[in-house]
Amino acid sequence: MKIAIIGSGVSGLSMAQLLKNDHEVDVFEKKTKSGGLLHCERVKGNLFHLVGGHVFNSKNKEVLDWFWAFFDKDKEFLSAKRNAKIFLNDKFLNYPIENSLYNLDDDTAKKIIIEILELYAKKQKSPLSYSNFETFLKGNFGDTLFEIYFKPYNEKIWKRPLSTIPLEWLEGKLPMPRYEEMITRNILRTDEENMVHNTFFYPKNNGSQFIIDRLSEGVNVITDNEITSLSKINNKWSVNDFKGYDNVIYTGDVRILPSVLNIENSPLINFKNRLSKLRSNGTSNILCECDMNELSWLYMPGDETEAHRIIYTGNFSESNNAFGGERRTCVVEFSGNVSDLEMKKQIKKLPGNLVPIATNHQLNSYIIHDKDTKALIDEVKEVLKPHGIFLLGRFAEWEYFNMDACIESAMNTKKKYKLNYKNETL
Repeated sequence: MKIAIIGSGVSGLSMAQLLKNDHEVDVFEKKTKSGGLLHCERVKGNLFHLVGGHVFNSKNKEVLDWFWAFFDKDKEFLSAKRNAKIFLNDKFLNYPIENSLYNLDDDTAKKIIIEILELYAKKQKSPLSYSNFETFLKGNFGDTLFEIYFKPYNEKIWKRPLSTIPLEWLEGKLPMPRYEEMITRNILRTDEENMVHNTFFYPKNNGSQFIIDRLSEGVNVITDNEITSLSKINNKWSVNDFKGYDNVIYTGDVRILPSVLNIENSPLINFKNRLSKLRSNGTSNILCECDMNELSWLYMPGDETEAHRIIYTGNFSESNNAFGGERRTCVVEFSGNVSDLEMKKQIKKLPGNLVPIATNHQLNSYIIHDKDTKALIDEVKEVLKPHGIFLLGRFAEWEYFNMDACIESAMNTKKKYKLNYKNETL
């Protein structure tokens, strides 16, 4: 078949690699370079992850095997252990906070421990038995931890009350607290070994852009080509002025899709208004130089700054820094649109003697669910399927996918819709 893929982020490029040996594949990218949220640029010799800082790992063997087929793990990647901290009340606390209560003042720690013991005495409920994210956090960690950490940190990211976030959105993404382990780790003061990305892989050079560039090899990527029209003529799809596609895999913003879908009796005619109400948060990022340290991530729940985390990308690889051995780089991330002037003002309140280098504003970074979002996207997928359009990726499927989840979703989409063989019909 001839297949058009809209978007050359990790989702689109993974799908292109999965399909290109059996089909003729074109990938369309509105920007001048591939990458999506994984895009990086060099600024004064320093690597700038324009949106956060992306690393790779997965617990899915199929994803791991597929990914490493494109790379030499030993020669092209570095393996690192996550070293995350929490900056609260001018103190660095170990992460996750529930396993390091001994870092807190005695009265607060005692109060939290009493609440945890009370929760331990009850039968732990499944995540989906809670009505929303707030009740889940209170029901599993207690009111005190919720108020001092979970509430302020998550509300910084999502910019909304946690009581409005449905648990269905977070299904499979929330590790259930193990109270025996929490108590043991606080007594023995040992590290958490099972958290997400406890260890991770990172390219020696050019960060996540290196991954994008490698996945682009052998793929026909048509850049600087924003999609303004998806039309169907004689049972074939046209993408702007490019014609003759049997199927379209769409990894762009699903909210935009109804306005570019130019076919009679559009299957999305009744979904345009509902899709337009989907909400997302952008991010404002500032690349800084900072003091030498050994951190990978620093989470900041406090109200001294709007920033919610620092990603120490300069520690991920020495090649990310242009300062030699005396300074490092990091990316400070703010949720929403924060002006350059305000970011530069606020980083003065953060640890590490931060000096600004460059800034970036991303219109959409974090997708947000309401209680009916998942059902809506499932409906849209079903009405598009007979027309040969398939949704894939964070903003098309409206799921908070990391890199490995994007790859896994591409694999699952290929299997589900049987995009496996030449000339196979749907």
